[in-house]
Amino acid sequence: MVRREFLASLGLLAFQTRTLSEVRVDGRRLNRHLGALARFGRTPEGGISRVAYSDADLEGRAFAMELMRAAGLEASIDHAGNILGRRHGTDANLPPLMFGSHIDSVPHGGNYDGQVGSMGAIEVAHTLSDTGTATRHPLEVMLFQNEENGKTGSRALSGEIRDGELDLVSHTDKTIGEGIAFIGGDPAKLDEVRREPGDIAAYLELHIEQGAILDQKSIDIGVVEGIVGIKRWNVTVTGFANHAGTTPMDQRHDAMLTAGRFVDAVNAVATEMSGRHVATVGKLEAHPGAPNVIPGRVELSLEIRDLEMDKIDRVFEAVAEAARELAARNGTTIALEQYYLSRAAPTDMRLRELVASSAEALGLKTLWMPSGAGHDAQSIARLAPVGMIFIPSVDGVSHSPKEYSRPEAIEAGANVLLQTLLATDALDLSG
Repeated sequence: MVRREFLASLGLLAFQTRTLSEVRVDGRRLNRHLGALARFGRTPEGGISRVAYSDADLEGRAFAMELMRAAGLEASIDHAGNILGRRHGTDANLPPLMFGSHIDSVPHGGNYDGQVGSMGAIEVAHTLSDTGTATRHPLEVMLFQNEENGKTGSRALSGEIRDGELDLVSHTDKTIGEGIAFIGGDPAKLDEVRREPGDIAAYLELHIEQGAILDQKSIDIGVVEGIVGIKRWNVTVTGFANHAGTTPMDQRHDAMLTAGRFVDAVNAVATEMSGRHVATVGKLEAHPGAPNVIPGRVELSLEIRDLEMDKIDRVFEAVAEAARELAARNGTTIALEQYYLSRAAPTDMRLRELVASSAEALGLKTLWMPSGAGHDAQSIARLAPVGMIFIPSVDGVSHSPKEYSRPEAIEAGANVLLQTLLATDALDLSG
């Protein structure tokens, strides 16, 4: 079914034509707010260190709540520490449409990751207020807390916070529980924050791509097909530590040699298998770690990402088979222990189509693509249909002070968010 037929089946063609000609965000205001938010946690390099639960985070959150109120939203902080801006709909019986992102950063990060989606969501609400545009659904602009170090805020809504997680130490040396209290939440009442499937009609998130595909191809909008799943393993190579000067080369059981070949094997497996998966070894530590000792043990990490969890497993099995062969060849052993799982979250096909048609009606070029990074939408996908909109990141730089998205790209993304929200509001999401 072509897109026009698909939209006609939803009864949205006439609706989209009307709304797209009537309502636009104020791009200058949006970019001005982004620039003002960048003051909080600014670093000498021009980026920000506004990590969750820091003083800069607290100040940035207060600023965001001021903007929410100016946009006509009822701003509050839930027990998980998320900032929530509410707007009434014309049908109080409908569940809310949720949209937003996050404003916390990685240490020494940039001014766009999460912030574009957060300021964009507030700008959409401001535009609706300015133009007197009503929606059937109530609206919830959500700024999730601690996205960068575990998606704590969004995972609280989906009930994924694990036992003991509140005792983990954050970047600010506060525990997660202490951090939640610091920003105005109540870690003892997280159960009251949890939502159930059906409590949210749909969730939309605008975000920078954090990669170079859109920028390299001169594409305006990425229609996100889904957020990749992630599995991580601790890898331990065990050999035999011995004197580096007195042990002949043919008598060594060198854990580092096996580890190096393992890194190469991971790259070879991931490159030779068809698909859009990626596999990475990002950490390596040798023991005992002396220049005159053959390493007896090497610890590595392995991470595999793909939109299909089955594909992750297939890549891993190929890596594990290669690892066994490498270990046997060098008289060593390799143990792979999984310690992390983040499930893939496909976006809703209806919302993909609405993102694409909204962008194209605005004269913007689109590309359907996966998200290789995790987002809060991944948690909310357990509760509701989700859609994501990407805008280009110049040169693909992210998590860096050099992170940059052009003002006109930010404005375009916010207009796509606005039009997709209005189209979603007109959609029957009960099926």
